[in-house]
Amino acid sequence: MEQVLGAVLAVIVALAAAVAYFWGSNWLLDKFLVGDASAEGSVRQDRLRTSIRPWLFLAPALLFLSLYLVYPVFETIRLSLFNANGSRFVGFSNYIWAINDANFRQSLLNNFLWLLIVPALSTAFGLVIAVLADRVWWGNIAKSLIFMPMAISFVGASVIWRFVYAYRGPDQPQIGVLNAIATGLGNPPQNWLTIIPWNSFLLMVILIWIQTGFAMVILSAALRGIPEETIEAARIDGANDIQIFFTIMIPQITGTLIVVWTTITITVLKVFDIVFAMTGGQFQTEVLANLMYSWMFRSGDFGRGSTIAVVILIAVLPIMIWNIRNANREQGTR
Repeated sequence: MEQVLGAVLAVIVALAAAVAYFWGSNWLLDKFLVGDASAEGSVRQDRLRTSIRPWLFLAPALLFLSLYLVYPVFETIRLSLFNANGSRFVGFSNYIWAINDANFRQSLLNNFLWLLIVPALSTAFGLVIAVLADRVWWGNIAKSLIFMPMAISFVGASVIWRFVYAYRGPDQPQIGVLNAIATGLGNPPQNWLTIIPWNSFLLMVILIWIQTGFAMVILSAALRGIPEETIEAARIDGANDIQIFFTIMIPQITGTLIVVWTTITITVLKVFDIVFAMTGGQFQTEVLANLMYSWMFRSGDFGRGSTIAVVILIAVLPIMIWNIRNANREQGTR
């Protein structure tokens, strides 16, 4: 109860502070930029107030953006050039260590596999479900069920899938769904999360399960934007469903497909929770984000941890820039 009251009080204080800021800043602007007696001076002051006022609204956002996003980026780059506790400049030693470290190279390889498989399958499954669900009367129910994992945190999803992959030893009763199928077919139970390299693919299934709902919702909305007359004209010309899918639907939603794919790609580059909760990075399932956490918070080496963070940043940056440019280009054509 105390936590609820604290949260309510925090919301009230934040709203009051926001109202006070906007009212106070506008009042100060109007008070100190008063036009002089001449008409020309009055017009000039009005223009000045009009140009300043939007920045009053943007200023808090810019301040917090700089404080919590821009500053940490530069601080991380700086720390990557220092030793473990940040007391001695070591140049690019941490980057040379990363290149020669087998665990780091394994993490890079795993991240590459995640990037190759998860966005492609999530987008493909989302597209197929979006197309098929509109053809059946229970499509909306199916969409709701498929979208539901989006409401679950990565750790929560990992806990659920732990019961799918659970293993309790050969002489004990198995509770895992996968082992129930294996033993039902007459095979011995397996400790699935220790089987290299299949354990990495089993972890990817969890993220595909979560992201398919996201892809389905976005692509379903894009498909509904295709003019019905275009599809009807294709049917009259004798096109079948597969031809309509590949020659009418896919070209018209290509932009949306790219946005969905890049959004999931950025999520994959930051993947951490699933690997941390399922294997802790053991059995060659390590990824960059989990390796960064291990070096920074378990080993207390901020230099190497920051180096891995910079590598993740460099990997994410081109995709984000390309995504923003693509979005701006689409807005410019509307």
